[in-house]
Amino acid sequence: MSKVKYYYDSETLSYQKIERKKGRRLGFIALAIAGTFLAGFLLLLVYINLPQIETPKEKAMKRELNHMELQYQVLNKKMAQAQKVLSEVENRDNNIYRVYFEANPIPEEQRKAGFGGINRYKNLEGYDNSDLIIETNKKMDILQKQIVVQSKSLDEIALLAEKKEKLLTAIPAIQPVKNENLTRMASGYGMRMHPILKYRKMHNGMDFTAKTGTEVYATGDAVVKKASRSTGFGNLIVLDHGFGYETYYAHLSKFDVRKGQKIKRGEVIGEVGSTGLSTAPHLHYEVHKNGRVINPINFYHGDLTAEEYDIMLNQSNLENQSLD
Repeated sequence: MSKVKYYYDSETLSYQKIERKKGRRLGFIALAIAGTFLAGFLLLLVYINLPQIETPKEKAMKRELNHMELQYQVLNKKMAQAQKVLSEVENRDNNIYRVYFEANPIPEEQRKAGFGGINRYKNLEGYDNSDLIIETNKKMDILQKQIVVQSKSLDEIALLAEKKEKLLTAIPAIQPVKNENLTRMASGYGMRMHPILKYRKMHNGMDFTAKTGTEVYATGDAVVKKASRSTGFGNLIVLDHGFGYETYYAHLSKFDVRKGQKIKRGEVIGEVGSTGLSTAPHLHYEVHKNGRVINPINFYHGDLTAEEYDIMLNQSNLENQSLD
């Protein structure tokens, strides 16, 4: 509570109470308000021009931004490492896997293709660290695309590997008659004298002489395409191995399979005989690829040693008389 002040009035010889003027009081109030605003303005100018002065909240936000920038830099390094590993996988894919499975390599421009068209990073512009953020997003998008391309490539390789495995089990690869059961390898592929027609003609297979009843084996996984009697070949079995391969087993004395039956390599399918145009018990064996007859001598890698193969090769090249 403010003190009451008095003054001495010499005319009335008494003390009179000093009354404050309202206008003066309002002036003091206005002056105080103006002084407060001026002081605040001056403090604001000082704050703006002294950036080192930060509030606790600003300090926390700045630390968070610095931490995020560091994390982006770490992420860029990790992506660079991932890119290096992926490049090695791509190199093996193109130069090993796809070569082995006879597939065309994936072009580099397809693997490294960027993103054209509209600016997909426009929403990331206008910030202090926009360049860093945009660059990181670009690297991530390209890396993701490369991973998708490589993943699809590996799916294709897996499918090719499965087909390759089936091919390796299906392709003719062994002798149709075991060595211990052979009397001799009578005639090979090429021009030979026909024993009945008595003139030189193309002999499309190989003749394996053996006793009647000797077991005959499928030379690869297959499905029986034919198991019936024919005019020239007598009792004939034709196996469809897939991948364009077929094998013929002629002059048999007996069938052990039926049409449509699935056969595994090494499985007994019939027995040696002398049916059809034949002069002695033997197996006439042919290999066909995509409808063309090819020399069976190239298809015995599955059960012959190098020495046994050389002996068979020399015998098959002799221009002797065939048995059919």
